[in-house]
Amino acid sequence: MLRYLNAGESHGQCLLAILEGVPAGLPLTSDWVNQDLARRQKGYGRGGRMRVEEDRVEFVCGVRKGKTLGNPIGLMIRNKDWENWKDVMAVEPGGVPPEKVVTRPRPGHADLVGAIKYAHRDIRNVLEKASARETAIRVAVGSVAKALLAQFDMRVLSYTTEIGGVAARRCEDPIVAFERAEGSDVRSPDPEAGARMVEQIRTAKHRGDTLGGVFEVVVINPPIGLGSYAQWDRRLGARLAMAAMSIQAMKGVEIGMGFEAARRFGSEVHDDIYYEQGGRGFIRKTNNAGGLEGGISNGEPIVLRVAMKPISTLYSPKQSVDIETKEPFDATVERSDICTVPAAGVVGEAVVAFEMANALIEKFGGDSVEEMKRNYDAYLAYVKAF
Repeated sequence: MLRYLNAGESHGQCLLAILEGVPAGLPLTSDWVNQDLARRQKGYGRGGRMRVEEDRVEFVCGVRKGKTLGNPIGLMIRNKDWENWKDVMAVEPGGVPPEKVVTRPRPGHADLVGAIKYAHRDIRNVLEKASARETAIRVAVGSVAKALLAQFDMRVLSYTTEIGGVAARRCEDPIVAFERAEGSDVRSPDPEAGARMVEQIRTAKHRGDTLGGVFEVVVINPPIGLGSYAQWDRRLGARLAMAAMSIQAMKGVEIGMGFEAARRFGSEVHDDIYYEQGGRGFIRKTNNAGGLEGGISNGEPIVLRVAMKPISTLYSPKQSVDIETKEPFDATVERSDICTVPAAGVVGEAVVAFEMANALIEKFGGDSVEEMKRNYDAYLAYVKAF
């Protein structure tokens, strides 16, 4: 099974991950991962930190001559901004200048609850790890998962469907939607809605405010049978929803028709089953289920929509209370993003890809990619003949 641990602080020396369970023989290069890291840094509404960092992954172990070894893979992304924070974030014992100690928690952030939980009197100890900066290394891990999925003709795509109440018109073909979105400053497949989203972000910036939104993640070409109904924590929908909700600032997940299914008759919700002779076998012509039935993939694209709240740091800050003096203050301004929904979609791809790769290994597991492919091909032949 795939698993990873990540480490590193937002303004520390680097971000790290150790990824275990990737089979041997997977073609993998830093260029493949760096494409997604660059996509994560784009999007209208991002702040100055994106002009400081230029994220690049380094494989420090587990890869040789462009292929995985079957060993744990070590990934590292260096923080360029570390040069400006070496004294404040130093590992060696010593004091922190009083003016650099953070004692004013931001509403909506992990600041206060994290400080209370871990008994920190300097909130920087919390915000450095709770920061969305850590999603960079998670995108790198997810890109490795995408490389494995690609060996089985699977893709994980995303695009923005809504920002600040401006919704994009639906495009029924997710590949077309993705291709259009990649040329948009807000990753919207609808150019007209994208322009209005940009205007909403500008309005929020002038107000000293922030905006959230919704992005959609689609898994193309999953086989029937990933996940299980046999135990609660093996249901693929549950695993994907947990992965999406693990991203900072996410507040809701829908699969397929989602909450709209609660407002319809069953006859309007459930997808009829057909049989494609000489083709894929059992298919659906609609996909209200979002590719999942009973916690198992049904062969149709897996569709998730994820809702992101506005980020917590406002230039017109909300009220807070100093943890030392207990006096009211305007909340601290720690970063300058106005809207990160376009980038969040890229992070969504990464966490979904990781769970899909995990489910794929669970079903077709082998010590090498070649062994997995043999198992996969035999299974597809079985499914077509079922």
